[in-house]
Amino acid sequence: MPRPVLLSLVLASVSTGAVCAAMNDADREFARPHQMVDIGGRRLNLYCAGSGPVTVVFDAPSGDGGWTWHAVQPKVAARTRACVYDRAARGFSDPSPLPPTFGNAVSDLHALLGKAGIAPPYVLVGNSFGGAAIQLYAYRYPQEVKALVLVEAGHEDEEKRINAASQGKLKQFYDAQNQFIEQCAQAARKGFELGSDLFAACTGGTGTAYGRELAAARLAMVRQPAYWDDLVAGNKAGDASEAELRAARRSFGDLPLVVLVRGVSPYAVPGKPQSALNKATEAENLAIQQDIAALSTRASLHVVAGASHIIQADKPQAVVDAVDEALDRAGY
Repeated sequence: MPRPVLLSLVLASVSTGAVCAAMNDADREFARPHQMVDIGGRRLNLYCAGSGPVTVVFDAPSGDGGWTWHAVQPKVAARTRACVYDRAARGFSDPSPLPPTFGNAVSDLHALLGKAGIAPPYVLVGNSFGGAAIQLYAYRYPQEVKALVLVEAGHEDEEKRINAASQGKLKQFYDAQNQFIEQCAQAARKGFELGSDLFAACTGGTGTAYGRELAAARLAMVRQPAYWDDLVAGNKAGDASEAELRAARRSFGDLPLVVLVRGVSPYAVPGKPQSALNKATEAENLAIQQDIAALSTRASLHVVAGASHIIQADKPQAVVDAVDEALDRAGY
């Protein structure tokens, strides 16, 4: 999903899935910056582990840092080199003066890997905004990418299609969300009142998905005005992002492609029967992901039962399995 940034932030922060286990040493690694790489007057945080003939690179949803993959990256690193990074104004990375479009995210990632000496080949893994960005990366640099794993990945026509399926409800949701993000941005510039209802609503509080140190790092990020300013800029740049991906859209040929789709609607009301509009929304989401999978002759699609939009939080092993599947197909 390119635009529902608050949704992805809240889901990532309050998930009560398998990642709610006690903090361990691997998790602590995500609670601090690692390699701060200068890509031209500003720095992006990069964290790599493991070794192998191919590098798996993870890209996060719009509202979160690279630590969203904290329950996935260590397991992949047991097989090959696995890298997470923080996009501009996420995690420990500096903000960017450029609008946060898919194209600018791709340019940053390409510069980051080059400056850090992380040479291709790559297998790219992305969720939501990150899933859209890595598709564009594969179009721009096809010789570098040997497989894609798309985790509830964004699509250029997603908003239009799902808004139609939901009879305009999605646009209403986005409009309300965007107004709320503006309110959070204003509060962040003034300084959040810790413990207030607005602070909890904007940040998700301390959340339950992470241990103490990683939760503190996430909380530090979402208290920063630059973080909220970037979210506001991202909302304004949504049409430009969609246009970038639409202009690049073509077949992936025989590129190995694994697509993961949520089995639980993020729009459903817990404990309530699923409405007809919600069913239509979820059917359209699945159709969009099926359309992406159809762009490769070597694609597979898996609906992940029990997982909502942030699959790596709810069912991290499903993402690990998908990466293994992509590595196998790519011959690594």
